[in-house]
Amino acid sequence: MIFYDRLQFAFTISFHYIFPQLTMGLSLLIVYFKWKFLRTKVDMYNDAAKFFMKIFAVNFTLGVVTGIPMEFQFGTNWAKFSELTGGIIGQTLAMEGIFSFFLESAFLALFIFGEKIIGQKLHFITGFLVFLGSWASGYLILATNAWMQHPVGYEIVENGKYVLKNFSALFSNPWLIPAFLHNQFASLVTASFVVAGVGAFYVLRQKNIEHGKIFLKTGVVFGFISSLLVAFPTGDWNAKNVAKYQPASFAAMEGIFETEEAGAEIILVGQPNMVEKKLDNKIAVPNVLSFLTYQNWNAQIPGMDQFTKEELPDNIPALYYSYHIMVGLGTIFIGLLGLAFFFLWRKKLFDIKSLLWGILLLLPFPYIANITGWYVAELGRQPFLVYGLLKTTNGISPTVSSGNTLFTLLGFAGLYLLLGLLFLLLIGKIINDGPKLQKQ
Repeated sequence: MIFYDRLQFAFTISFHYIFPQLTMGLSLLIVYFKWKFLRTKVDMYNDAAKFFMKIFAVNFTLGVVTGIPMEFQFGTNWAKFSELTGGIIGQTLAMEGIFSFFLESAFLALFIFGEKIIGQKLHFITGFLVFLGSWASGYLILATNAWMQHPVGYEIVENGKYVLKNFSALFSNPWLIPAFLHNQFASLVTASFVVAGVGAFYVLRQKNIEHGKIFLKTGVVFGFISSLLVAFPTGDWNAKNVAKYQPASFAAMEGIFETEEAGAEIILVGQPNMVEKKLDNKIAVPNVLSFLTYQNWNAQIPGMDQFTKEELPDNIPALYYSYHIMVGLGTIFIGLLGLAFFFLWRKKLFDIKSLLWGILLLLPFPYIANITGWYVAELGRQPFLVYGLLKTTNGISPTVSSGNTLFTLLGFAGLYLLLGLLFLLLIGKIINDGPKLQKQ
């Protein structure tokens, strides 16, 4: 039964995260466009802010619709988990709904419909509050997940439930800030690729060219900076947290089967062989992982041979491949956006069609990198729901059958297919209409 419970939640959350990963990053870019308009009085920046807020609104709506089933799954498929940990995670999830969601939705409506009524400066403030709400939402969700990854400030009462002993510890969790910053900058990479991709589309089609150039310039600059920040310091910070607090997961995601006495190599290419406990077709650079983790070329990093089967993640190949897909794509983003940034600086970007096609065709891949990044976090925590405390097998609902879970999973798949097609049609229409139609 647990297989279908996990599969259903993985499917619904993967589809759901297509939408908030764009809105969190795009909200910052919308604020930038509006600020740029107030500073320069160039109407195209105001057009850009309103144009991308329409794309934001569609994503926000689909994010809400697809997020609701996950809340219900806590009470259906994962009732025991909710019963035991609700005293802790219920607080952050409630705060996310009450403060962040309401803030975001209320001021989103004002931004879309209220420009003529409230004036330009207040219009900017409503956009900023939408940004604040979207990032606060991400922060509170990450606070929940950080407690599940590294539980702090709790105590276990007589009935076995976890209750919060120290509220401030929940928000000073050493896992939280690195995970939050890494997640937000990764969202900004997605948004930057969307903005730059729409710009490249317009320039290549010779339609809305001036708007397209602004989109390209903004997307490339923000994308290059954020892709660097995703790698360092936030990615490095997160990896060091995993090495410190989840060493078995660190060994699995890096593909370290055996402990090396004189420093650990970093794996560039290799396929986990779970029968022979090794990597096949390995290409590695000696000692680099030890230096990146501990700034010591000869530092020892425990391999999977140092842990029992019960301590290791229960799907090592999936964790390993997810991690390397995420890192590999992140490296490609830095390379492509760095090249685009160079040609933008040289004032040649808009004339290099191959580079514009590269930006356009890579647009889906930040979504893949973000989702595989979440897979790394969640697969690495297994076999625990709350790391070191609550096993996944002890958090399911004993009264919900596997048949019911599979039936609803198929229902979600069909419904989400229709929602996905509707989403693509709406976004396609907005992009085809173009930003000029957004003037009031």
